[in-house]
Amino acid sequence: MNQSLPSYLEITETSGISISGFLKKNSYSKVFVLVDENTGHYCLPLVGEYIGEYQRIEIRSGEINKTLETCIHIWQALTEGGADRKALLVNLGGGVIGDMGGFCACTYKRGIDFVNLPTTLLAQVDASIGGKLGIDFNGFKNHIGIFKLPAKVIVDPWFLKTLPEQELRSGIAEMIKHALIKDINHLDKFKSINPEEYEWGPLIRKSIMIKNEIVEADPFENGDRKLLNFGHTVGHAIETYFLETGKPILHGEAVAAGMVAETFLSEKLLGLSKSDRGYIIKTIDSFFKRIEIPEPDWPKVLANLDQDKKNQGKSIEAVLLSRPGEAQHSVTITKEDVREALFFYSAR
Repeated sequence: MNQSLPSYLEITETSGISISGFLKKNSYSKVFVLVDENTGHYCLPLVGEYIGEYQRIEIRSGEINKTLETCIHIWQALTEGGADRKALLVNLGGGVIGDMGGFCACTYKRGIDFVNLPTTLLAQVDASIGGKLGIDFNGFKNHIGIFKLPAKVIVDPWFLKTLPEQELRSGIAEMIKHALIKDINHLDKFKSINPEEYEWGPLIRKSIMIKNEIVEADPFENGDRKLLNFGHTVGHAIETYFLETGKPILHGEAVAAGMVAETFLSEKLLGLSKSDRGYIIKTIDSFFKRIEIPEPDWPKVLANLDQDKKNQGKSIEAVLLSRPGEAQHSVTITKEDVREALFFYSAR
């Protein structure tokens, strides 16, 4: 595995100094910082003085606000703030801030630079890596978006001290995913983790290495980058369902549910051994409680599968495990398969 970080990414415990150095090396006409009410309160004071003069743009937190309406607010703030094509947008927050801020930067005046300062574990190991940007549309996850790498990503594990335990666990889901598709030895590191006390730096680096190796080989998701969607076919359908109910769950919680369901399907369709299935699901269950999905609403979850971005024509495609640490993408599944997986998930 390539052990070097991508050129645009830095892991540091001095993010303020890093962003200051970046700004000194690059000449921007104006700097804008995108925050939500949480990162504006807890995180911006840690780096604001290093950024120097900037204009603050604040949005409401949560996946439910990752919409075109919020983009309009961001574009309007950039416009009223006098942002030209030499301006910079700094995205200070989790996956929602990074995805949406990057999308807005790339579409504002045909594109301005943006920097991600990810403040959640999920964003540090997954959402900020690889250049996927987008927003939700009519409740469908990341339905509108583009590929574009940030000018810089600065990962600082210190930000994790500002997070509640539930947010830390959400990021663990993506790290478990990385292990299951590429390096099962990485999974063993999670057996003794206390999320609120753990020193995250080495595990963050390892997860980034796994994802970056896949992304560099397939930047536009024509082949093996699809492996990073393990747990996401069923997971996104579940996440979209909860968005529609007005009671959204965290992305990592949905992915964890999706990984349990798709591990079950891996045994059914790819011959994953029962013992491996049990080991994988036991690990996931040690971090995530099962989510209650009312059986009368399962048709709504199944209907959401029709909008999955991996679909080919009318075929629903998923990433499944042939064994721990080895996955196959573009495996055709049916709604009946997913119904069985939901029954399996809900029966525990």
